Amino acid sequence: MQVYDVSEYSKITGLAYEQEVKRLQVEFLKLQNWVIDKNKRIAIVFEGRDAAGKTGIINVIKRHLMPKHINYINIGIPNQTKSKYWFDTFRKEMPKKGEITFFDRSWYSRATVEIAMGYCKKKQYTSFMKRVNAWEEDLLKEGIELKKIYLSITKDEQKSRFQKRRDDPLKYWKLTKHDLSMASKWDIYSFFKEQMFNRTSTEVHPWVVINANNKRIARLSSLRYVLNEFNYPDKNLEAADDWTSKITNYSIEFEGVSFKNLSYQQYKLLERNLKNTIS
Repeated sequence: MQVYDVSEYSKITGLAYEQEVKRLQVEFLKLQNWVIDKNKRIAIVFEGRDAAGKTGIINVIKRHLMPKHINYINIGIPNQTKSKYWFDTFRKEMPKKGEITFFDRSWYSRATVEIAMGYCKKKQYTSFMKRVNAWEEDLLKEGIELKKIYLSITKDEQKSRFQKRRDDPLKYWKLTKHDLSMASKWDIYSFFKEQMFNRTSTEVHPWVVINANNKRIARLSSLRYVLNEFNYPDKNLEAADDWTSKITNYSIEFEGVSFKNLSYQQYKLLERNLKNTIS
């Protein structure tokens, strides 16, 4: 398991966020063109608790991509047939040549949600955990490049997002009985999540954990992580010092005075002075 943290995103706001999203979306379009030209097959898995932001991140990534060459998969709660033939259910959804497929939850539901909620039998869970690594190796042999991202949120953050959904007249329907039931099994889910990390994060297909308590940071980090994984033509993922120097929208309060529209370097200087003053 790897933790992916772009610390430079920690204070990004407003216009700076929009600029960085657009820049990374342009890069992702370059990646897609390379996938099409070279007949690549890329599968990107997003896992995480309810309200972790999986769908929102996928929407940001694919917003300007060519829809003909991407797929979005969310099977929801599987029926008996899908549940019985679990791996076959997802193999059918794998990208063809020249395609990128985004999984909004995936076969790993069996390792977390399904077993925690009692949607699958223990022997189904055990069989899955024994077979999944070899199954993913077979995908690689078929030419499918797999990336596995887990979006991590705290219990308090999930509770806050649930409340916002409940209070929003346009989003109340997103909060379901399943969500509340799953949240009540927080510790059970956590146990199976750790089992998943320990047993299915391999050298070839590691789990990458992104802190998703801040939606903007999670979106930017997810974009940047995937882009970093591929060597596509005209790649322009600037180093942090390069791209942060162009952003002038950081802010900080120091000795009772609010400083706004700072560059990243100005922000870090004031932050260090603030820490020295406190210490």
